[in-house]
Amino acid sequence: MSTAKPEPTDPRATLRGGLPDRYLTPEDLVTMFSLPSVETVYQWRRKRIGPPGFRVGRYLRFNPAAVRAWEAERTALEDAA
Repeated sequence: MSTAKPEPTDPRATLRGGLPDRYLTPEDLVTMFSLPSVETVYQWRRKRIGPPGFRVGRYLRFNPAAVRAWEAERTALEDAA
């Protein structure tokens, strides 16, 4: 007798394994960090000083866990200074 795991009935369960419910937009970062504009987020990206993001077609998205890690790192740097 085999003890194979049953296949998930919903294919989205396989695709979503470990993914956040929603990726953040540049506008979300403006709201979260009280930034002056979306252009600030794009400048951070060009200078490689902001949280890591990725493109989905022409849209920029951010993983919430990566943004939290980036924010924690920045906070630790500020506390150490």
